Amino acid sequence: MKKFLNTPESVLADTLAGLAAAHPSLRVETGSAGGGGPFVTRASRTRPGKVALVSGGGSGHEPLHSGFVGLGMLDAACPGEVFTSPVPGQMLAAAQAVDSGAGVVFVVKNYTGDVLNFQMAAELASEDAGIRVETVLVDDDVAVRDSTWTAGRRGTGATVFVEKIAGALAERGAGIGSVADIARRVNARSRSFAVALTACTTPANGKPGFQLPDDEMEIGVGIHGEPGRSRQKLAPAREVAALALDAILAESVFDESGDNESGDPDPREVIAMVSGLGGTPLSELYILFNEVARQLDVRGITIARSLVGDYVTSLDMAGAMVTLCRADDELLDLWDAPVNTPALRWGV
Repeated sequence: MKKFLNTPESVLADTLAGLAAAHPSLRVETGSAGGGGPFVTRASRTRPGKVALVSGGGSGHEPLHSGFVGLGMLDAACPGEVFTSPVPGQMLAAAQAVDSGAGVVFVVKNYTGDVLNFQMAAELASEDAGIRVETVLVDDDVAVRDSTWTAGRRGTGATVFVEKIAGALAERGAGIGSVADIARRVNARSRSFAVALTACTTPANGKPGFQLPDDEMEIGVGIHGEPGRSRQKLAPAREVAALALDAILAESVFDESGDNESGDPDPREVIAMVSGLGGTPLSELYILFNEVARQLDVRGITIARSLVGDYVTSLDMAGAMVTLCRADDELLDLWDAPVNTPALRWGV
């Protein structure tokens, strides 16, 4: 294992120290002596009357979630150890730190540990701290159901869309019900699919999480290295894009007939993201995005907004994730709203 580490045990603490050193707009709280654990907030206090957004999950998926704390997105993020859920005490402490009286929306990826711990934190926040909490579950991965770490679909790339769009609405002063509703709407309109070329290596284990021959790829991999639908021989980017798009566009939310989950009959515009999984050169991501764009165009679908880069990763895994969100005027307006975080910035 070759990594820039001090010790495997100090990865989270050292990462957060570096994040704080690089971004004075953020503050890293070490947590309480009773096991609250660290969390990241904006350096400035939450504006009175503003709904706060809090998310989190295991480390190793950077910039998710701490890299999306800032104007127009999250108010706080709770990082766990690598691929390990943060604990309820972290989430409660973060909610208390950023609540301004308007309530807190928890954005939770659908992994069993995250779901249970955020649920417990929501109960504690409500019963012990008097904070109104709405929880939004992200479950956009169409590759498999009931996977190694989940009941139902895994939560992956749509988390970025949810945090950006709901964060923009919260910044405008909307109430907690409206912020939670639009977050759920974004999740309902979004689907993801990932392909891995290599396994990732966790610092604690020091070796790849699974074996993948040089001439094969894992189709539908999870962001912790969970197995996908199948293994296939390595294929050109155009075929990888087709595999991902076939799976995503088979979902009813993209059904042109109008019999889809939102009731909107026009699925012709999307927000598209191709995220690297941590070990893929940007040049390859652009090659893949070009194939996604070309094939969507053939299908009569327009990419209204796009992201290409590392946004939801799996340590050093070589691979990529395709995420599409069926757009409308309101979602695009909120997408275009100013954002200023370490990993996403425009309009400021």
